[in-house]
Amino acid sequence: MRTPSGPFDRGHTEDLMSFLAASPSPYHAVASAAERLEKAGFRQVEETDAWDGTSGGKYVLRGGAVVAWFVPEGAAANTPFRIVGAHTDSPNLRVKPQPDTGAHGWRQVAVEIYGGPLLNSWLDRDLGLAGRLSLRDGTSRLVNIDRPLLRVPQLAIHMDRSVHTDGLKLDKQKHMQPIWGLGDDVHEGDLIRFLEEETGLGEGDVTGWDLMTYSVEPPAFLGRDRELVAGPRMDNLLSVHAATAALAAVAAQEDLPYIPVLAAFDHEENGSQSDTGADGPLLGTVLERSVFARGGTYEDRARAFAGTVCLSSDTGHAVHPNYAERHDPTHHPRANGGPILKVNVNNRYATDGAGRAVFAAACEKAGVPFQSFVSNNAMPCGTTIGPITAARHGIKTVDIGVAILSMHSVRELCGADDPHMLANALVAFLEG
Repeated sequence: MRTPSGPFDRGHTEDLMSFLAASPSPYHAVASAAERLEKAGFRQVEETDAWDGTSGGKYVLRGGAVVAWFVPEGAAANTPFRIVGAHTDSPNLRVKPQPDTGAHGWRQVAVEIYGGPLLNSWLDRDLGLAGRLSLRDGTSRLVNIDRPLLRVPQLAIHMDRSVHTDGLKLDKQKHMQPIWGLGDDVHEGDLIRFLEEETGLGEGDVTGWDLMTYSVEPPAFLGRDRELVAGPRMDNLLSVHAATAALAAVAAQEDLPYIPVLAAFDHEENGSQSDTGADGPLLGTVLERSVFARGGTYEDRARAFAGTVCLSSDTGHAVHPNYAERHDPTHHPRANGGPILKVNVNNRYATDGAGRAVFAAACEKAGVPFQSFVSNNAMPCGTTIGPITAARHGIKTVDIGVAILSMHSVRELCGADDPHMLANALVAFLEG
């Protein structure tokens, strides 16, 4: 175990595991983040209310997104921002508008594939169900059935021996519908009535839903020396948790030269184009309203944005010992080697040399090592909210994260020290 050089140590990683378990959907993730911010003295502001220019910590919730910021005492209207960006969503199986289905004596739930999950990792898992229920009276309610409720059963090897020679082939429509009971008749409304009963609502109260499945197996330390963590949704709740903790830590300090910000968006896994995604107006609107609430003008807004830097924090790929040839031969990020700086000259990541210098300074201040990641030239590179944030708002953006294995699996794997090293680097960045 590394000796911590900032406010966070292995206890931060244990808290991350609690955060993951409490956040089976983006809506639960922002509620978990808000709870931590409230304990740090932040208060929620409504987008429909007039905002004032008072100092202190504030946050906005919109669906599965949260933007939080801390205004230091006496901050000028043109004070630049230091932003940590992340996303709250993960690939999974989401419930369709007409969920009740089944065949041959099995009751099933109709699901749609969200994002790009490793489908095989969802087979033969005990799945819970979580998300948001929209009610007839215009309110919403979080729901979490945290017990084995559904299962996507794999076909027995005896019925498809070609798996050994041709590999497992899954049809997203035919093979991924989970079972949740027995019965010859499909009764429309069964699933929603079950959820109404589970949450103490009346029949017919629920008129809309955003529901998703998740593995109920809890996060756990792994390995002989417990130096690894296995768990769900690390991509990218690991970054959301670290950024929330870092913002809360920085908010207790005085004489901050910047306004520290957390921006955790939904829908990154399918392109970020929504009112709660990074390609929407949420972040820009919040930052502008903060400037104007402190008596600023458009000139102040332009000056503040010109001096702003965003760290887009998302998980990246640790070198895989069984597939090392898939990685760049000279860039092999390792677990517990510190956060990674993600670079792609074709702008799939937003990092440039100046951005590298900003992140290097933060890591040096925190006493945290960092690593570099680039994709193998023969393989396509993924992307993040980084380029979107830079292009939409015209602010300097740097892509970073933690190196993991099994990205987009129902359970992912990281080093147990990397989460707190990331959080310490984020504290140093937000402090300026």
